[in-house]
Amino acid sequence: MVYKVSSSEKLRKTGADSETKALLFLMNFSNAKNEIHYFIIDFFNDVTGMNSSSTKLWDVQSKGKKSSTPKEIGRELVTLFKNYLSDFDFDGYGLFLAGVSPTFREDKTKNIFGFENVSDRAKESVKNGLKEESEDKTYIDSSEITNENINGFLNEVLFIIDDKTKAEYIKEIIKEHPKIIADDDVLETIFEEIKKEQSNKKDMSIVEGIEISSVDEVMNFYRHLTNGEIKLLTLQRIINRNPVAEGVPIGFMPFVQQVNAPVQKDVIEECKRTLISALFNKNASQEFWELFAEIYSLIVNSPTDDVQELFNKLDKKLIESHPNFDILSTKYFIAVIKEGIV
Repeated sequence: MVYKVSSSEKLRKTGADSETKALLFLMNFSNAKNEIHYFIIDFFNDVTGMNSSSTKLWDVQSKGKKSSTPKEIGRELVTLFKNYLSDFDFDGYGLFLAGVSPTFREDKTKNIFGFENVSDRAKESVKNGLKEESEDKTYIDSSEITNENINGFLNEVLFIIDDKTKAEYIKEIIKEHPKIIADDDVLETIFEEIKKEQSNKKDMSIVEGIEISSVDEVMNFYRHLTNGEIKLLTLQRIINRNPVAEGVPIGFMPFVQQVNAPVQKDVIEECKRTLISALFNKNASQEFWELFAEIYSLIVNSPTDDVQELFNKLDKKLIESHPNFDILSTKYFIAVIKEGIV
């Protein structure tokens, strides 16, 4: 069983937003969102969701044009069709669209639908477009371009029409943390950061013509983001927005209550300075986010624990590995994060 990469491409400016929205759709709104761990970038397709054991794949092609004709939509389905015909099993196929012509849907209120909601007239154009584009591609065996294969494939495709702003895609990531407040400008900045990371993955290696014999081999090319990485990036940007806001996290108060007010102020200011230094220490960026990830995970798994209990559970080697943090500043960091997400 061999899969050959034969349709990868560099990120196109016109399609960049659409591709990032397609990724965030998989992450936040698809039926498979709880299973997807990896997002494979521009290998099988624009973006492909994969579970943690590489036993399931959800494939998405995106199109950034605002109003696509049925025949154009058919042509855009070709890479999904290629994967449908491949030796690898895909658990879902999605075409993410910025818009469609007015006559494309039977029920125009549905923005996520199968081929059954495509109008009869549009169905024929979609099929013709897919057939013509498939015949133009050298990576599809002409003997497999049959009505049976085309019909079988189209019955498995999910059409997704984009109906959300950039900010709305990011809001879905943090919706379970209502105390994290960010305006649309901040959320759009986070969207752009994710788009940048997605684009960077395309520059990791050239994969056109590469052959793999099992799905897990895709990891060898480092063209992936994880669900956790995107969530951490989102929270990172929100913390960067105001990491040392006025006031003191309630969870940190027990650590300064035993001293008088002037000393309290000095301790708190020193913790804030340490946090700022850690945030902007480019030489220890990885160490910072490893510590952040561990604290975040501890809080999510034990939301009722106080700061001291969370600190007791923390891997102390993560503190030792960072040149800025010490015991007190780490407890302050835990309190800041806890106040934001619980």
